[in-house]
Amino acid sequence: MSWELKNDRPIYTQLIEQIQLNIFSGVYPLGSKLPSVRDMAQEAAVNPNTMQRALARLEEDGLIITYRTSGRSVTEDARMVELVKTKVAQEQILEFLEKMKMMGFDRKEVLTIINKLAEEMR
Repeated sequence: MSWELKNDRPIYTQLIEQIQLNIFSGVYPLGSKLPSVRDMAQEAAVNPNTMQRALARLEEDGLIITYRTSGRSVTEDARMVELVKTKVAQEQILEFLEKMKMMGFDRKEVLTIINKLAEEMR
């Protein structure tokens, strides 16, 4: 897995986003065991403490479960994953709409652009 971390935003936030995307896309399937904190940190080229903090946040969100003797796993609760996935999508859409508003587009213009692009993608 390729970790694409940039210097323009906090690494911690980017780690959370990338792990979420890996869960949503099935790279880490429901119920699967995650690599160790050290292994994930080494692969992402980040401090293990930063990775630990990101994983703890994902555990708070209900996407990851920690077992004392066997490490961390992705939750088996598909509904929980779907809820978090929807929440993340809504945040992304709100951020996008705010940027479009700052550029001077109204709601109707944004929808027209989106519909046009969606048609072109078909």
